[in-house]
Amino acid sequence: MKTIWKGAVSFGLVHIPVKLYAATEDADIRFHLLHKECLSPIRYLKNCPHCQREVAPAEIIKGFEVEKGRYITISPEELAALSPEKDQTITIRSFVHLTEIDPVYFVKTYYLAPDRQGNKAFGLLRTALAETGRLALARIVLRTRENLAALRVFGDGLALHTMLYPQEIRPLTAIGDISPGNPLSGQEKAMAVQLVESLTAPFKPEELQNTYQANLQELLAAKTAGEAPVPVAPPVAAGQVTDLLAALQASIQMAKKQKTPRKTRRKTS
Repeated sequence: MKTIWKGAVSFGLVHIPVKLYAATEDADIRFHLLHKECLSPIRYLKNCPHCQREVAPAEIIKGFEVEKGRYITISPEELAALSPEKDQTITIRSFVHLTEIDPVYFVKTYYLAPDRQGNKAFGLLRTALAETGRLALARIVLRTRENLAALRVFGDGLALHTMLYPQEIRPLTAIGDISPGNPLSGQEKAMAVQLVESLTAPFKPEELQNTYQANLQELLAAKTAGEAPVPVAPPVAAGQVTDLLAALQASIQMAKKQKTPRKTRRKTS
């Protein structure tokens, strides 16, 4: 796995040399845009509508729109002066419980590994986090961006999650009123809880699959081999809920049927 960052974790006066690896990858299938007539890839040109000509990269600068149609320009030197110092240290600021941080704050996950004989200090930090049940809030500069980060125990190692700052999260009130309208009855709430309980199961990520991507890969494989692709049945649209209690009751019965183990026939010799 390719190392994307090398530095150290600052844990009080303890200095832990570490390496950073991407823990996730984009599995989306990418398509090229082609000209239908000759199947040539489409090129995108940067054109100036005022000068009516293509613009070379050297002629392009950055600008901020202060009002409609009015811009102020920013030079690369001005941006560089504002960029965070390229510090190769993950500075731990404090320790918190995972339950204190809503998942909306987490952005991307990385793996941390010890570097240059830092195994003992790395193990010490991991043990301290595991025994206290906490994660570390830290600061890290990746490329030119200063990131808030969380370090936590993950398996036998440590994971680092880059996080959003509070001002980057929109308030829930921005989407308008989301109250249920009519008051919920006790029976409706009890049946909703029962439905949640009946559908509760251990988290098994290996059983989860992106069905669209699997179907797309099957389609691409068939077309590459020159075979006629097998049509995929469209998903059944959910009907409109007219009676909430009836829908809850039907859902509970369906969940019970899905959980009922099938009887296996006894083999006869």
